[in-house]
Amino acid sequence: MSTKAAGRLVILSGPSGVGKSPLDKALGKFYPKLRQRLRKLVLYNSRAPRPGEVDGVDYHFRLRSQVEALRAGSRYAVLEVRGDLQALDLEELESLLADGDAFFEGNPFVGRALQTHPRLAGVDRLSVFLAPFSKEEILYLQAPQRNVSLPDLVTDVMRRKLLRRARRQKLELSAKDLENIETRAASAYRELQEAWHFDHVIPNHDGEDSDNWEAFYYPLGDARKALNAFATLLEGRVPAGVEKWEQALVP
Repeated sequence: MSTKAAGRLVILSGPSGVGKSPLDKALGKFYPKLRQRLRKLVLYNSRAPRPGEVDGVDYHFRLRSQVEALRAGSRYAVLEVRGDLQALDLEELESLLADGDAFFEGNPFVGRALQTHPRLAGVDRLSVFLAPFSKEEILYLQAPQRNVSLPDLVTDVMRRKLLRRARRQKLELSAKDLENIETRAASAYRELQEAWHFDHVIPNHDGEDSDNWEAFYYPLGDARKALNAFATLLEGRVPAGVEKWEQALVP
């Protein structure tokens, strides 16, 4: 982008199942003015839609060969993400930014591409990482006396969240569903290693499997804290409880 965009690019990233989608939905419900300012960037994705997902709203769902073909030319950035191909339409993003604020909600690999792509140099950004652990918890678990493998624990925590999410969406899980869950859970530690690149980290234990987002109308627990923290960041302030991670935290 040769000139400075009029709008700001807001990036909300984190591991699969950590709670990004319900956070976005809750923002629209309880902070509608803030959410209305954000025009969502919709990516292309080679995977099939999940129950409730809508083509053109959640993703542009296409065959893998169709997403692969988008590598030709410079309009799209195509990335391998947890076994799927995703494509970012850079021209669409530039158009969104010319009119106001753009919003990406998704995985940290695309989040990093949005931070580093040379075509987006000079774009004003707010980058937020939603994490299933706090900094204090990671340091606690890393202590030698705990005898804990942090990569294995992160995988297990996210596997449980993803299994509960999938069972909410489907009564019966296929072998392919379970394989996909394992791929996503195994990617979570690698994704946590990207958190230090983001401006802010919001710890959140209420993933997409949690009742705390919608079951009681008002968000409760970490769902409420994460929602309010994200809204405050959008307003230009940094609330208590929001963290900044160092590169060495997740080696």
